[in-house]
Amino acid sequence: MNKANNSELAIETRGLVKRFAEDIVAVDRVDLSVPTNTVYALLGPNGAGKTTTISILTTLIKSTNGSAKTAGFDVVTQADEVRRRIGVTFQEMVLDEELTGRQVLDYHGRLYGQSKVQRKAKIAELLALVELEEAADRRCSTYSGGMKRRLELARGLMTNPEVLFLDEPTLGLDPQNRASIWAYIRDLKEKQGLTLLLTTHYMEEAEEMADTVGIIDHGKIVAEGTPRDLIDQMGADTIRVTGSDGETSFTEKLRSLEFVQTVHTGDGVIQIGVDSGNHRLAEVVTLANENSYTISDISVTKPSLGDVFLKYTGRELRDK
Repeated sequence: MNKANNSELAIETRGLVKRFAEDIVAVDRVDLSVPTNTVYALLGPNGAGKTTTISILTTLIKSTNGSAKTAGFDVVTQADEVRRRIGVTFQEMVLDEELTGRQVLDYHGRLYGQSKVQRKAKIAELLALVELEEAADRRCSTYSGGMKRRLELARGLMTNPEVLFLDEPTLGLDPQNRASIWAYIRDLKEKQGLTLLLTTHYMEEAEEMADTVGIIDHGKIVAEGTPRDLIDQMGADTIRVTGSDGETSFTEKLRSLEFVQTVHTGDGVIQIGVDSGNHRLAEVVTLANENSYTISDISVTKPSLGDVFLKYTGRELRDK
């Protein structure tokens, strides 16, 4: 197999657009540049365009406009080359429930031309990783949802891909399974130069695993950077306030205060980036009272990637 013909970028899109109808734009002029041997986390609310973007990059659907390359090959004109080099696990599970877990992995290896010896060794390794050794010879119809998800992840890793796409890979898994899977993926990245594009609802996964985070909303990339850089933009501490009445006046006055670095609102939550949260609480409460804003809850936290997400999308990650 020839290696990717672009040694620097594992994923590259320019002006990528996908329309499903005149008034439904799922992906809106997305530009991505994902270097090889890195982890890129694509975050966004449900319906923001994450899965559609992955579907284009993995050759499952064609874009309306723009261009895309995966592993250095054009996803339309060189689709076969792309497919030889990728692994994919989608949020929606697709398994033949009449097959056993072992057969699912074995047939997938056969499709990619792996020898019997290669398949046997890889299947044993992956079944141990996802803790399905005891269930390997049971039909998939007997598997729980979590077991099926783990099997799909194993299938995505079966062919030693250059680029791995994981759409909500650990959704529904217990913390122990999640930790072992991420440890395995880190090892692949370090030893084999694996490139990973993932979507996840777990902010801590993206914060810990990703070299770069892209936040997508309404089909557009609205923010991109390292997790640390994006978090640092929120200010030293974040005061989160919920309440009622007088919000407009309250937020206007907040922005005029010298110690306030940022003010963001969304879903009834006011996020205030300040230099020292615990020392500023009293001043924020006083200002709220002066502007007839009734506080129902107030807290101080160090900013997180979840705060960044809320800043750019105006809604919590799990909202429909």
